[in-house]
Amino acid sequence: MPSTGTMDFFQYQDQARRRTRMLVVYYFIAVALIILAVYAVIVGVFYGFALQSEHARDVAVVFWHPGLFTGVIVFTTAIVLVGSLYKIHQLSTGGETVATMLGGRPVSPDTIDPNERRALNVVEEMAIASGTPVPQLFVLDDEVAINAFAAGFSTRDAVVGITRGAIDRLTRDELQGVVAHEFSHVLNGDMRLNIKLIGILNGILIIGLIGFWTMRLLSQGRSRSSRDKGGIFLIVIAGFLIWIVGSVGVFFAKLIKSAVSRQREYLADASSVQFTRNPAGLAGALRKIGGLTAGSRLLSEHTEEASHIFFANGLGDSFLNMMATHPPLPDRIKRIDPSFDGSFAQLAPDPVPAAETPARTGRQAPVPVLRRVSTTPDEVIKRTGAPTLEHILYAGLLVQSFPPAILELVRSSAGAILVVYGFLLSEDAETGKKQHECLRQVLDADSLGRLATLRPVLKGLSPELRLPLMNIAVSSLKGLDEAQYRQFHGTMQSLIGADNQTDLFEYTVHRMVDRNLDPLFNKTRPPVAQYYDIKPLLPSCAELLSCIAYWGHDDHAAAASAFNAGAIKLGGVLQMKMADQCGLTAVDRALNALVLASPAIRRTVLGACVACVSADGNIRIEEAELLRAVADSLDCPLPPFLPGQITPAAAGGQ
Repeated sequence: MPSTGTMDFFQYQDQARRRTRMLVVYYFIAVALIILAVYAVIVGVFYGFALQSEHARDVAVVFWHPGLFTGVIVFTTAIVLVGSLYKIHQLSTGGETVATMLGGRPVSPDTIDPNERRALNVVEEMAIASGTPVPQLFVLDDEVAINAFAAGFSTRDAVVGITRGAIDRLTRDELQGVVAHEFSHVLNGDMRLNIKLIGILNGILIIGLIGFWTMRLLSQGRSRSSRDKGGIFLIVIAGFLIWIVGSVGVFFAKLIKSAVSRQREYLADASSVQFTRNPAGLAGALRKIGGLTAGSRLLSEHTEEASHIFFANGLGDSFLNMMATHPPLPDRIKRIDPSFDGSFAQLAPDPVPAAETPARTGRQAPVPVLRRVSTTPDEVIKRTGAPTLEHILYAGLLVQSFPPAILELVRSSAGAILVVYGFLLSEDAETGKKQHECLRQVLDADSLGRLATLRPVLKGLSPELRLPLMNIAVSSLKGLDEAQYRQFHGTMQSLIGADNQTDLFEYTVHRMVDRNLDPLFNKTRPPVAQYYDIKPLLPSCAELLSCIAYWGHDDHAAAASAFNAGAIKLGGVLQMKMADQCGLTAVDRALNALVLASPAIRRTVLGACVACVSADGNIRIEEAELLRAVADSLDCPLPPFLPGQITPAAAGGQ
């Protein structure tokens, strides 16, 4: 199995941005060539008309017409850009739009289908292991082939789609390999590039469609009337040529798409194996595709435009290998399993019933022994966006540790609201009274009763279960409508502010909700990098490190030592803020500035935060949660800390 190299999450993000920039360059080259071709066609038609006139002998052939060329530039560019931007805007609402376009159905959290339940569990575990919000799962019910995809602009609006054939035919290990493959696309920044590719193809395709419909409509008109036969014939020829120009443009755009996609598929396969350390799972899924009559071919009419986002080739075999969006199945399997002989066992037309499918195949169930791992800043950077098998196993243990009633509750939007409220309820009698009065205004008697029952269960949870449970809650809260979300958000703020102070966990909850749900309900786009030099951001870095240092230490000397440990990572020239300047507003202000930094700068800042938190050799559970909230705010998905990475003695309550 080839290595993915020494690149980390931040380098993959930079690589994705470079690919996007190159894609824009290719895009404008393609548009420029289309403009020249359309101009040549129009000039040819113009002289064709002129040569049919009674003054044909006086016509001087001049190929350069500045006014006409300017008009062609404006018209062609406008058509292509409008077509591209329209499609990108259409898909900008998130992965849900793409999934629905492909015929996907959102899987209900309380589904009674055992195979769907298993798929939900795998997606949840992978999200918790990678430190991302749990993506919504869609099933493509009409697709009997084995395939999957991830779509969205960011981790906040990502969805995972799986075909009915994959859900019913794959074992848990195979499904985990496929989901890990898709998560690598989520973590490596491929999803945004995928949507831009769809938009680019749509814009160029429109030029060809204009030519096609011009040719078709006028050829029909020509058959009904004999007037102006010569002129109409020339326009039909022009339409045909423009259609050819557009088709050639689409051909080369598909070549670009295919070349980009094939390399990313190899990387995603390698990442999947690194995540799961189970080559047999991913290889088994690919083998089943090869042995299934339907293979990975999809029936959706939108398969062509989205062909590059799938786990396997959704279009079937291409007559030109260079047009294929995915490497050949044997090549992919051979890279994972060098012993593969190139043959595929034929699968039965009907899938094996879920009850007869073993939970794990290809290897013995791994023993969940989680070793102690170092907590140096470099180790955290290495693990960002790259969960290991230990994280996946640990995530599974965490999910299994949730009380069943809590897990069932948090998987619905109404239940997730109660879970968040329950986390924020105070033990202080006076504060609790204020909070209860606030809740009476938004909850009915039944919900208040359920919350009262829920509260002691949440208080009794092991601290390391809180953040994973919040991950699932945030995903479920996406099911609210705008009015419900605004009411929930206002109530959450009131509960946090009831005692006029904010502790670390309260801040973490607040930040997770704002970061992952506000853009969804307020229709804002993900931030774009504006800073490629850290100097303008050093004041924000100082503000963030000061807040982290004070929140993690009771005395000024210890806080100053922690601050300096982080400042050294940034050059050591920062000025620590006073304690009374460090609060929720200061952290928000700092993070809102730092999220506009390039991936390389965010990497440095995250390393400084880790150095600050771990300066005393101990990481309390609250500090670990804060660090993950900071990483999430910087769009750097940080896997959960494993047992041995935090200080058990300090893992107290809120």
